Amino acid sequence: MRISKHSKQWWIDKCSRSLNNYRTSRSLDNWKNFKKIVKNTKRSFFDTKIQEVASKSHGPWKLMNWISRCKLPAIKAIKYNGRPCLSLESLWEALHNIFNTTLSCQVDSNILSEIEHKSTFCWSSFSKKEFKQAISKCNDSSLPGLNKLTWHHLKSIIKQDNCLVNIINITDSCINLGHWTNYFKCLSTVIILKPNKTMYDQSKAF
Repeated sequence: MRISKHSKQWWIDKCSRSLNNYRTSRSLDNWKNFKKIVKNTKRSFFDTKIQEVASKSHGPWKLMNWISRCKLPAIKAIKYNGRPCLSLESLWEALHNIFNTTLSCQVDSNILSEIEHKSTFCWSSFSKKEFKQAISKCNDSSLPGLNKLTWHHLKSIIKQDNCLVNIINITDSCINLGHWTNYFKCLSTVIILKPNKTMYDQSKAF
């Protein structure tokens, strides 16, 4: 068997030689050897690909198609107030006005006066057990944040006691000082198409 343009990318000469050996002998041992070589070759190939993507784009999530920028066909440009959104500014205005329609609503703050006043008390610091229990409920397969740190990595980090103590100290300091750093306010938003929509020229279809 020769390698051609139709061959799988992971297929190498060693796979061809092993397959030819099996076809010649029809031996069960040669068949097992062929399957083993294919398995190891695939693993090596895809591990290299994942490592390459992770080092260049700083996260294996870049392998997923749905996280890439979606390009809408020109014939299906999103329309807002009867006008197509042909620029990022007009698209932002449309989505902002659709999903933040309550920003301009008047709020009666007098309702706060009806709340019973209670005495203040100091913040109780996080315990190690409490922090670990909260982290254990987080899904390891969820999308990482801007730092590309997944919950799986964080769970591994807090196994080191000194790392856990430092993270708890940072958390307690943010609460005691009433300071929430700008880094925690940043968010990556991925707009996903709603399924079973025949047309995507309306902002509500996203």
